[in-house]
Amino acid sequence: MGFFDFVKNAGKSLFGADDANAAEAIAKEVGDPSLADKINVEVDGENVKISGEIPDQETKEKIIVAAGNVEGVSRVEENIETTQEAPEATYHTVEKGDTLWAIAEKAYSDGTKYKMIFDANTPMLSDPDKIYPGQVLRIPPLAD
Repeated sequence: MGFFDFVKNAGKSLFGADDANAAEAIAKEVGDPSLADKINVEVDGENVKISGEIPDQETKEKIIVAAGNVEGVSRVEENIETTQEAPEATYHTVEKGDTLWAIAEKAYSDGTKYKMIFDANTPMLSDPDKIYPGQVLRIPPLAD
């Protein structure tokens, strides 16, 4: 189980404070509508609790980021089990003036690896140039 803090006033409006379809909205944002049947999402004001069992670490992290990057959400509590173990990603909160190139430079000492960060955050990101302050991005580990 983990807790993740997010910037409350940054993000998209995916669901309301009492939206019964929050799991569907998150699954759609992650790009896998079938996830709605595998996760349970409870919205309590600015806190979101997610539980369930999914196949892999990457999807788990995308679910957390998708839920946390919702306007009005400041904390995500997760109790998501995965059936396949994998190294965990780190996270970066976008600051004013950040670019994916600069974030890749900081994370990997190589700005040309920005596409890894973009790919790790799709479909939630539609364009490498469209990131905003307060948004939290997954920074995947480099493959060996």
